[in-house]
Parts: sequence; C-alpha cells; structure tokens
Amino acid sequence: MTTWALDLDGVIWTGPKEIPGSAEAVGRLLEAGHEVVFVTNNAAPTIAQQEEKLGSFGIDAIGRVATSAMGGASLVAAGDVVLCMGGPGISEAVENRGATAVKEFRRGDQIPDAVLVGLDPKLSYDRLRGAVQAVLEGARFLATNDDPTFPTDDGLYPGAGAIVGAIAAATGQTPIVGGKPHQPQADLVRLKYGADGVMVGDRPETDGLFARSLGYRFLLVLTGVTKEQDLPTDPIADEVAPDLATLVERALRT
Repeated sequence: MTTWALDLDGVIWTGPKEIPGSAEAVGRLLEAGHEVVFVTNNAAPTIAQQEEKLGSFGIDAIGRVATSAMGGASLVAAGDVVLCMGGPGISEAVENRGATAVKEFRRGDQIPDAVLVGLDPKLSYDRLRGAVQAVLEGARFLATNDDPTFPTDDGLYPGAGAIVGAIAAATGQTPIVGGKPHQPQADLVRLKYGADGVMVGDRPETDGLFARSLGYRFLLVLTGVTKEQDLPTDPIADEVAPDLATLVERALRT
C-alpha cells in the first residue's frame, strides 16, 4: 500500500472550516489500507491540538501528524537552550528533543544556542527584537519553515516566512530551515513512512519540492493557494485535481 502524505491548510481545511469531502477521503484511504500522515508547516499548535482539530472533522489522526516544528527541532541537540519564537508546538518539539525552550531574550541574559522561528500568532515587536538580538549575539538562526503566507477562510495570512524574513533582514543572516520542502522534514517522514508514496498539497514551491525531496509523486489540489489560472506550476505536478476527494476517488478506481 502507498503512503499518502497530506498537507493540512488548503488540503484538509481552510481556517476552521473543513474542505468538503476531505474527511471522507481520508477515511476511504485508511479503509483501503493506505498509510496516511499529515505533514504541515504550521508549527504553532501542539501535536495534540492538530490531532484534536482533525478529530473534530471525524479524522483519526492520532500518531499521524508531522509538523515543521519537528523538522526545525531536529536541528537542535539535547541540552541546547533554544529561544522559541512561535506557538506552543515549537516549544513542545524542542523539549521533546531534550533541549530547553525559552520564550524571551534580553541583552545580558545567557545567549541561547539557537533561535527557532516559526508562525507566531502573538508576534510582538519585543519578541522580534529579542530574536534579532540573540542571533546578532551568536545564536544559530533556525526556522521551522519559510512559507510567506497560508490560506484561511478570510484570505491569505502572513506565514512564518514573513517573520523569518524580518529577522533575516535585521541580522543579515540566512536561517537553516527544517520544515517542508527542506531535507530535515523529508528525512523524518521517509524514516517513519518509507520511500514509496505521494505528497498532496496546494503549494508547489513547498509541497511540490518536498515531494521531490522525498522521492514521492506530487499531487496538486486547487483548494488552497494555487488556482487553475496558476497552472502549469514549477515543479509540474504529477496530477492535478480540484480537491482531495477527487484524487482519492481516482486512485481507488484504479
């Protein structure tokens, strides 16, 4: 059976709303014996919060969520002190690595070993200032992901990449990125789920390149960032469909 790696934002949901047919499609994949993993660049929520949201749509997601927080945290070592700029999912992933997560930095504090930047719904100038100063004083500059936006039911919102870009501009440094489409996240998924699979996403420059990093086929849906007028994309998708339900219907017919 095939591993189906599914993005969340733009594939399963937009904001708080399920994309019609997505939950049923996941259920059909599981019933058919396929492996399903949800690979998201949204590092802000904890794993339990992601699983709970998926569960609210009737999707069994326990043990099936891999976030960019995990990819970013794979770049730190046990015992490191990490300034976490983002939601609780980033701190959780760092602590699961055996590192210490801190939320604030001021000059005169112990310089953290790394600054890990992701989506920060409570972003403030003070938090931005702390991250910039820590990097300038020698902390490694890491990012969960560099997506500039993410889709919601209220249109596109600034993504982690917008915050990462601000710190890069202020420090003159380029971060090492852990999440899709970068190699740390690909290594985590391939190690657990193998080298045979498909990646379903709505953003070619993220999900498409991630599929290539994994050696998976790239299946593009038009329920998120990419629309029909944006075709063809780079990289070119192996298959394009209006939504996940259509992709699953095609796959299970063959």
